[in-house]
Amino acid sequence: MPSKLEKFADLNTFSNSFDLFFDQLPQGLLLKGKWHEEVFKNENPIVVELGCGRGEYTIGLAENNAAKNFIGVDIKGNRIWTGAKHALDHNLNNVAFLRTRIDFIEYCFSPNEVSEIWITFPDPQPQKTRERKRLTNPDFFLNRYRTILKPGGLVHLKTDNTGFYEYTMEVIKEKNLHLIFATDDLYNNCPEGREELTRIKTYYEKLFTDKGERIKYCCFKLD
Repeated sequence: MPSKLEKFADLNTFSNSFDLFFDQLPQGLLLKGKWHEEVFKNENPIVVELGCGRGEYTIGLAENNAAKNFIGVDIKGNRIWTGAKHALDHNLNNVAFLRTRIDFIEYCFSPNEVSEIWITFPDPQPQKTRERKRLTNPDFFLNRYRTILKPGGLVHLKTDNTGFYEYTMEVIKEKNLHLIFATDDLYNNCPEGREELTRIKTYYEKLFTDKGERIKYCCFKLD
């Protein structure tokens, strides 16, 4: 297995891996507004997974949805390396990875460029003082997502954490967002025709389900 430094070096050569760091913020990612044209070479919908880790969910979604493009976002390059290499090795041309901070997301995509956002098993940030860091915080994160999502674009959340799920449901209610579906026990209440919700499992999801944890899921719109 390559070292972290070797993985970082690899990412610089991977055709499906990109990055945006603080010193690039004034101009933003050069691919902003050009993902269809320069990366995927098609006009299929773009789906972004935030905090993708090793990319298991990004890869799983891409393998099951050839008519969509998928971008996994994470700040840790040694994690992204796993998914990016798998995509290259298996000729998954509808997959890319972006190394950056999630709060830089509006510098990476143009308005209306993204059709869906997935948030899979994020850090629940249980301390009240860190509420702003929760990935469904309405002011710090949802407003950022709103700038890049198409009208009617979807936000999906999967989590094992009851507190995070309940917090998100409160945000949806307080902000009068359009809730599409919600369940606090996904494996016993999976929407018909959405078997991928339980078929695709991340590393952490496997750990949680093996321990008997109930997986929570909700899907909502920001407009």
